[in-house]
Amino acid sequence: MTDTIANDEAHALQEADALVDQLAELLEQEFEALKAQDLDQFEVLLSGKNHLLSELTRITGVTQLNDADKLGTHWNDFRTRMLACRDMHRRNEILIMRKLDAIRGALESLNVNEATSSVEVYDRLGQIKRIRRLRGFTEV
Repeated sequence: MTDTIANDEAHALQEADALVDQLAELLEQEFEALKAQDLDQFEVLLSGKNHLLSELTRITGVTQLNDADKLGTHWNDFRTRMLACRDMHRRNEILIMRKLDAIRGALESLNVNEATSSVEVYDRLGQIKRIRRLRGFTEV
């Protein structure tokens, strides 16, 4: 019976290792899609990543951080590779956050009607023109 358990766990480890390879490749593709701003490809990859993570959860039984400690020492290489995938995911997250910050900054610079706006824009003659807030008819 212990041979059956050992065989089952060896099979689970082999299956998990194959999925980790797929996850690492997918995270690299996700990074490339983000760099190229290919959102359609990114969404396809995101769906695939969620599926792989669900399968890894099913195989390993790891749903919480502490659950990983319950895996035997023969899972150490798997843990190391999953940590590398976590770092790749964080790298992708940082790239997304930077792009969102850039978009927010661009949108804020376009919102020139604010009283605190100090945005300088060019007029039709190419001269720098400071945008001033126009007072409403009720303001003195």
